[in-house]
Amino acid sequence: MKITKEPFYLPTGKEIEVFEAGYHKKLPVLLKGPTGTGKSRFVEYMAWKLNKDIITVACHEETSATDLIGRFILKGTEAVWQDGPLTKAVKTGSIIYLDEVAEARPDIIVAIHSLTDYRRTLFLDKLGEEIVAGDGFMLVASYNPGYQKGHKELKPSTRQRFIALSFNYPDQNTETEIVINETGIDRDTAKTLVKLATKIRNLIELGLTETVSTRLLVDAASLIKAGLNRYLAIEAGMLQPLTDDIEILESLRTLTQLML
Repeated sequence: MKITKEPFYLPTGKEIEVFEAGYHKKLPVLLKGPTGTGKSRFVEYMAWKLNKDIITVACHEETSATDLIGRFILKGTEAVWQDGPLTKAVKTGSIIYLDEVAEARPDIIVAIHSLTDYRRTLFLDKLGEEIVAGDGFMLVASYNPGYQKGHKELKPSTRQRFIALSFNYPDQNTETEIVINETGIDRDTAKTLVKLATKIRNLIELGLTETVSTRLLVDAASLIKAGLNRYLAIEAGMLQPLTDDIEILESLRTLTQLML
């Protein structure tokens, strides 16, 4: 996919420079950070900036190496090989983005190993072929180290095959600008939402598995912009997605009432 319109992205550090250097040196990049902190938007922005096609794969527990590399499919009475997204990216010299790669099956890690070192080669076992990636090919993966446990944690030997960038929640001024740009909401409301999100993020004692992401902030602001009551918009856009625990929800509602 070619991204023709510049995605809105505000850098929080030197991530653009690091990514560009990695691209030019043909190094794979690993993006680490909580859900909703702009990792996917950043990759889209970089694909636009570098004028590269991008293929995104949202990994989950059923995603296998076959899903990425390809498989034989039946067309009439004939078995025909169909390239998977990784093979297409290698052949066309595109960026392949494996979102939440640690969620996928372990055989995916094995499949991409030869693309993350000096070989830059993809092996197609079912065809008995190997493909050397072109100069423009780039492997980008992301994962959330905050909740990965056991078999879903990336091994150090895998992490060390990548250069890595850490993503976290932006500072309040930057996050306010993001919310305004994404939703068109007024600045005062955006500031209030960001302050509420920051407060919730600091309430470690609540024991939330995930906290308020910038994505949830944008959702709540979008609902307010659509004319929904502020409390109802925050309830639906920020609080309910965070937890099913009734007591925690009540605490979050109380905090919301105090801050609005």
